[in-house]
Amino acid sequence: MSDSAGGGESGGVAAGGQDSEADGEPPQQVPPLLCQSELVEQETPEDELPPSAKRSRMREEEQGDGTPTESGSAQGDTSTSAQTTHELQQPEGGDQRDEDVAECHQNGDGGPDAAEGDETGREEECDGDGAADSPAAGQHLDLDFTQNPSMLTGSWTEYSSFPENYLKGCKWAPDGSCILTNSADNVLRVYNLPPEIYSYSWDSIPEMSPVLRMAEGDTIYDYCWFPKMNSLEPDTCFLASSSRDNPVHVWDAFYGKVRASFRPYNHLDELTAAHSLCFSPDGEQLYCGFEKMVRVFCTERPGRDCEERPTVVKKRGQSGIISCFAFSPCQSVYACGSYSRCAGLYSCQDGALLALLPTRHHGGLTHLLFSPDGNYLYTGGRKDPEILCWDLRDPGKVVFSLKRNVATNQRIYFDLDQSGRHLLSGDTEGAVSVWDTQTAPPDGNEELLQPQIRFQAHWDCTNGISVHPFMPILATSSGQRQFPWPTDSEGEGDSASDTEGGGGGGGGGATLQQEVRQDNALTLWWAGPLSPPAEESQDQNAAAAQTSSVPLA
Repeated sequence: MSDSAGGGESGGVAAGGQDSEADGEPPQQVPPLLCQSELVEQETPEDELPPSAKRSRMREEEQGDGTPTESGSAQGDTSTSAQTTHELQQPEGGDQRDEDVAECHQNGDGGPDAAEGDETGREEECDGDGAADSPAAGQHLDLDFTQNPSMLTGSWTEYSSFPENYLKGCKWAPDGSCILTNSADNVLRVYNLPPEIYSYSWDSIPEMSPVLRMAEGDTIYDYCWFPKMNSLEPDTCFLASSSRDNPVHVWDAFYGKVRASFRPYNHLDELTAAHSLCFSPDGEQLYCGFEKMVRVFCTERPGRDCEERPTVVKKRGQSGIISCFAFSPCQSVYACGSYSRCAGLYSCQDGALLALLPTRHHGGLTHLLFSPDGNYLYTGGRKDPEILCWDLRDPGKVVFSLKRNVATNQRIYFDLDQSGRHLLSGDTEGAVSVWDTQTAPPDGNEELLQPQIRFQAHWDCTNGISVHPFMPILATSSGQRQFPWPTDSEGEGDSASDTEGGGGGGGGGATLQQEVRQDNALTLWWAGPLSPPAEESQDQNAAAAQTSSVPLA
């Protein structure tokens, strides 16, 4: 993707980042805690101000040469990149930063490109010990659910200016440098990871503010990161989104502008919106879900040309709207979930149906996940109280089920950690449950697996959860559409008054009660040790602090 794409409406998706790459100022890159501890200390003085007070040097340059490759899109004009350009502050001594990154990967098998698919491996290589199970290798990066996670910071003021601006999920970038959110105001927001987290200075973390906003024209159906996204390579920093009555847009993660569009047309040659999106693991293809149809676009050729893969052939197959995708990490297989309450397995080469799982869910599927070893598939649906774990070596067999409270049609995400051991999900009551999948019965007898812990993350519905690629940090998003409901204030008396915010009691007839427990927020949680894990690491940080105290030229 680093090469400029040829052919297509807008010259290729990758072309949009050339100007920013020439400036030599990549967006905020998450440094490994051990390998780049010195660099972290150097960055701290520049990051003492809250994100909203920071301004990038690229703001002055983007007016002239920061234009997207496709300038005719109305959505690109509505983005607010001038005020919220991605944070691009480069620490002085950036060449040394690149050397440190290269040093971290010297024990790997291909440098940053080879490590993008396994960020955990990146941290283990930094320790100089490639053993994944070594206690010393990234010990401080392990998730610890022996106690409830601690809240670090979040963003809630951002979602208070628009009425009922509830969130619709959150997703960490593949390189862990930032997080992406979707909300009811049809704006995608990008937040950088607060630098205070690296030094365990959690008491001084301010409320997060987005560094980038991208406004779609209508309800956003789905969104996803480019899987090879790396902040050091601007060409790879983009994401895709689909919204009602609009083509699929590819957004530049530096400027918030539309790089390119993929335009799916139906059998009547009418533009139709994709209900779900997912890049292939190598990033070369973009899969889009429609009713009884999957359309596959080539990432480097924007436009309308695509491969059509019907999911129903001769009245047999997977019916309904394809609502979610997941790719196997080990085989050339992908899974599709549909609102017909079933999931299907397909070949990546030609889209041939390999297996159709039995209909066990009570509602349409909204989310799918493969286990890291590719042997299991987790499925969850709307208005469905269970997440089911399927053994793909014996298609159709449910290994165990996970109980959660999902009482609405809203998409409730769940996520796995890098090891595949812990599965996390929110519910409509605001709680987050964590299951240890290794405690499943070895004989494979289907039964209900009890959560390891369950904690209250939000007052309102916790609809999104995302585990950081290589740090013990969880991100949750909350909120749901609120419906005022009538209540009889004459019979309820004081209780009705208390619920409505303390108004006077009495008065007959039905009143319209407003929901007061609205909670629309993005929140970060620490699920690891509460202090630096080793004295050696502390000594390194102290030495780095002395080094960074020298005034920079």
